[in-house]
Amino acid sequence: MASYGHVRDLPPKDGSVDPEHDFDMKWEVSPSSKKQIRAIETAVKGADKLILATDPDREGEAISWHVLDMLKQKKVLKDMPVERVVFNAVTKKSILEAMENGRELDNDLVEAYKARRALDYLVGFNLSPVLWRKLPGSRSAGRVQSVALRLIVSREMEIDQFKPQEYWSIAADMINESGEAFNARLTNFNGKKLDKFDLANETLAREAEAAVKNSLLTVASVEAKPAKRNPPAPFTTSTLQQEASRKLGFNASRTMQVAQRLYEGEDIGGETVGLITYMRTDGVQMTPEAIDDARDAIAAQFGANYLPGSPRIYRTKAKNAQEAHEAIRPTDLARTPQDIRTFVSDEQLKLYELIWKRAIASQMESAAFQRTTVEMTNEDGTVGMRANGSVLTFDGFLTLYQEGVDDSDGDEDSNRLPKLTEGEKPKTIAVNADQHFTEPPPRFTEASLVRRMEELGIGRPSTYASTLSTLRDREYVHMDRNRFIPEDKGRVVTAFLEKFFNRYVQYDFTAGLEQQLDSISAGELDWREVLKDFWRDFIAAVDDTKELRITEVLDTLNDVLGHHVFPDKGDGSDPRLCPTCGAGQLSIKTGRFGAFIGCSNYPECKFTRPMAGDSAQDAAGGDKELGTDPETGMAVTLKSGRFGPYIQLGEKTEENEKPKRSGIPKGMDKGDVDFDYALKLLSLPREVGLHPESGKMITAGLGRYGPFVLHDGKYANLDSIEEVFDVGINRAVDAIAQKAQRGGGRNQAKILKDLGKHPDDDGPVQVLDGRYGAYIKHAKINATLPKSIDLDDLTLERAVELVAEKAAKSGKKKPKAKTKAKSKAKTKTKAKAKTKAKAKTKAKAKTKTKAKTKAKTASPKADETADTSSDDS
Repeated sequence: MASYGHVRDLPPKDGSVDPEHDFDMKWEVSPSSKKQIRAIETAVKGADKLILATDPDREGEAISWHVLDMLKQKKVLKDMPVERVVFNAVTKKSILEAMENGRELDNDLVEAYKARRALDYLVGFNLSPVLWRKLPGSRSAGRVQSVALRLIVSREMEIDQFKPQEYWSIAADMINESGEAFNARLTNFNGKKLDKFDLANETLAREAEAAVKNSLLTVASVEAKPAKRNPPAPFTTSTLQQEASRKLGFNASRTMQVAQRLYEGEDIGGETVGLITYMRTDGVQMTPEAIDDARDAIAAQFGANYLPGSPRIYRTKAKNAQEAHEAIRPTDLARTPQDIRTFVSDEQLKLYELIWKRAIASQMESAAFQRTTVEMTNEDGTVGMRANGSVLTFDGFLTLYQEGVDDSDGDEDSNRLPKLTEGEKPKTIAVNADQHFTEPPPRFTEASLVRRMEELGIGRPSTYASTLSTLRDREYVHMDRNRFIPEDKGRVVTAFLEKFFNRYVQYDFTAGLEQQLDSISAGELDWREVLKDFWRDFIAAVDDTKELRITEVLDTLNDVLGHHVFPDKGDGSDPRLCPTCGAGQLSIKTGRFGAFIGCSNYPECKFTRPMAGDSAQDAAGGDKELGTDPETGMAVTLKSGRFGPYIQLGEKTEENEKPKRSGIPKGMDKGDVDFDYALKLLSLPREVGLHPESGKMITAGLGRYGPFVLHDGKYANLDSIEEVFDVGINRAVDAIAQKAQRGGGRNQAKILKDLGKHPDDDGPVQVLDGRYGAYIKHAKINATLPKSIDLDDLTLERAVELVAEKAAKSGKKKPKAKTKAKSKAKTKTKAKAKTKAKAKTKAKAKTKTKAKTKAKTASPKADETADTSSDDS
């Protein structure tokens, strides 16, 4: 019987973890788990033995503990024997072996889980309210989440502050005496070995270029050395996430969702087969049986020369042996990707192929190279050139698999060099002097960020996916070409935490906590002592912020983020001078929607703009006049408001109290808006023509959700922004008709996916396309589909959980229905009393009787729900 993940958690309210009483923890059963727990409880009553077979990691041990603890509280176990079994692969052999080797619950792992959960709760529940009070618009803070955000923001600040440095290189295209081409670079000039920045300008570069052109070079030495490249280890959780990001374009969440399906298994030949081993692991080793299977597959498919003399043994970097499970590998290495092609989805096949190739390659022979370095010099030794190259002499594991690389990496064995001999005089064909500028460090991809977090020891591989999803969901970052870019909200939160909670966003502090959790898992530390040490200093830091004034926070933000929000325009002017009043100073301010830039002369000067702009003009916040409207004679101005840039026609006057405005389309750079495009924006909404059936006008415009056509109060989306300017009557009518066919009314959303019947009432559970995004519908309950869940990966079980959670939340609000009924009755009473002033006593008595009757009978369903919700609460 499945538990469907964690069955209990700490409720998000004060007192769930009590530091005053030895960190006592109050657990609450999730609404979606109640039915399953009842089913497990019923099954246990008729059993003679309980076997706990949850996932083989710390979280899995915790789920077993939760289930066992709840059953003990129900007093249904009595003297029943209980065993904990673990298996790393969902195969018949693995499960049967596990059943023969049951053990007791590992209490050390459970205590490590409790410590981690308590830490996350104490940080989130105490730090997030500080952000809400001091930084309106901020969403949350977290023990690992905030440190990961700091990595992204710090990298962006490096990029902002980066100043490129010029340097030159000299390279020559040459041929040997056999006429084979190769390339060489200048390494020595005027008897000095060149460093990267020695040729710092064009004058020096041209001088060196001329010297090479005028030199007759002779090969002074040829050094050839054999080299080998060993295959990488089988996948761990983090390396799988990195490689899937590089090669397949999967984010961490998607990778883990697809891997979960491969682990749970697919129907292959009439039997459900788990295709890979457990996908949350720090381990890099494979079992001896798997190594033997890999070696058999290598010998059969590639030949004996691709098989090393002895098996390769990899060592894990994980410090906690209890959690260092087997690497991620196929459960049966003889099962090739081709064998499962017809049984799995395209995503599953791609990921399985990646895992299979990596596992097989890890046991293959090394690739062999001949690396050659050729030194050349002229007669007087004033010019020295060097040519490097490699020749692949045996491809080894590279015949099957080559690991992907990030921005800073490169393939050192990709350059080939022809045969050159000492004393040979190669001919120079051309000499090139190339100008270069140093480049800022690249923004993080998911792969490089996961690798950096792993290097620093921040978080756990199993948490990386959820951590990165949280940063996106909180809108602290956004993705551009698969790279993390911090939003201003993320910069502000990081700046605040670095100033007032610096210790808790330090990389070594967070990594140190992870090491302590590992020590708890190993039975070396007491979990409550770890919490005491953490809580003592942390709560003191939180208390220190209670008297912190908003002005102090804003002064800090202006100091830390000044270079970003007030960049130097390069003309000697003050970047903080208000462009509207010309006297006030611009500074960061906070409002209910987050941080923005405002003038110090408020309320006399009401100038505001978003925190960041796309150019120096934006940063200064000044208006830009684009031209004069030929029809009205009014100025067309590009302005910046708190909610972004917009176009305005004319200025606000007594005669023109509400100047016409049009927002810049989302995703469009302010600098791309010229006068002609501004006029097009101001022309919206435009009339398209009369609908041939209704005779009513169809209009086209830009709204909050993009371009649209409107007819008789009903909207239909257009495919592109440009289409809104030239859409004709035929296309508009067609778009409206298609929207009606899909169910375009507010209560007729398009069905995106039919998940099946609800286990409680057999009612349909569907995913619909709503105005604000996809949502799950069952009966009268609509639950938003989180951004972190891909529609293709959504299961009926997960949808039922989300519906139950929404029902629980909605139920707490329903008691208000009774209050509304009473309020309505009182209003009617007052109205009747006024209209019957001549018979006050009789009218009031009659009205009061009616009011009582109405209050008792109004909306019985709402009252019944309210009472039930109160009991549940």
